[in-house]
Amino acid sequence: MLNYELSTPVVFIVFNRPEPTSKVFLEIAKAKPKKLFVIADGPRSHVPADTKKIAETRGIIKLVDWECEVITNFSDINMGCKQRVSSGLTWVFEQVDEAIILEDDCLPTPTFFRFCEELLEYYRDDLRIGMISGDNFQKCNMPDSNSYYFSKYSHIWGWATWSNRWLENYDVNIDKWPKVRDSGLLVNFMDSKQEASYWKNIFQQVFNGEIDTWDYQWVLTNIIQGRINVMPTVNLISNIGFGEGATHTKNDNEYSNMKVEEARFPLKHPSFILRNTIADSYTQKTMFRRPMWKHIASKIIKYFSR
Repeated sequence: MLNYELSTPVVFIVFNRPEPTSKVFLEIAKAKPKKLFVIADGPRSHVPADTKKIAETRGIIKLVDWECEVITNFSDINMGCKQRVSSGLTWVFEQVDEAIILEDDCLPTPTFFRFCEELLEYYRDDLRIGMISGDNFQKCNMPDSNSYYFSKYSHIWGWATWSNRWLENYDVNIDKWPKVRDSGLLVNFMDSKQEASYWKNIFQQVFNGEIDTWDYQWVLTNIIQGRINVMPTVNLISNIGFGEGATHTKNDNEYSNMKVEEARFPLKHPSFILRNTIADSYTQKTMFRRPMWKHIASKIIKYFSR
């Protein structure tokens, strides 16, 4: 790894958390990308402390001391997670054909960058593949001896993709969702009616504007396009941003500060491009297990809180 030179552009998405931003930046600095895109949202009008924290966070980017073209997209106003990240990534992919993407709390191992770069090249022309992820949430030793497996899930705590997958298909407003919902075809992509019901609820909330995010739209994009995604057989990313200051990961849980391992090279590629249904089933049961009664309860609380 010491002699490895990264040529793929890196995208760094930051906001108002200088401490985790600094830690992730140090790992990016070790990889020494030749081109670094930085996307940042602006201060929230109701949070006076944002101005100082955002200035400090953006100042970290000035510490680039290797040969690198730094291209920034800093918003003066607060756009929110949904619009800031989605518009920022579109801005990136209008300029480059592929990129590795990290948010300010996604701490990568050094081998994460090479893992992404090699597989971006390997699957560049294979439109069956939607993205490369650095995440593994299996919590066990996978029996597969390959370097990665295929999943229907789009895990984005450190990931990479190509401009054609994003620009040609991504829709932040998921305008196609009603047609997908009413067709009943979602269940064909899922492994059970219960799972389909879970995701139907998520996508409907996104469509209704009840969740300020951009990533569920990416999940639906890959589903609609019939794509599967690359997941490493060891975890390459630790999310260090759980807790106060986080947008969505406010409470510590088993996915906070996960243990990481290094990818081994040369990569060992699977013989077949088939998703690992056992791994996906485990992910659904552990990560995406919100019972329907909690959804109903949240609706009741929201109604009487109006």
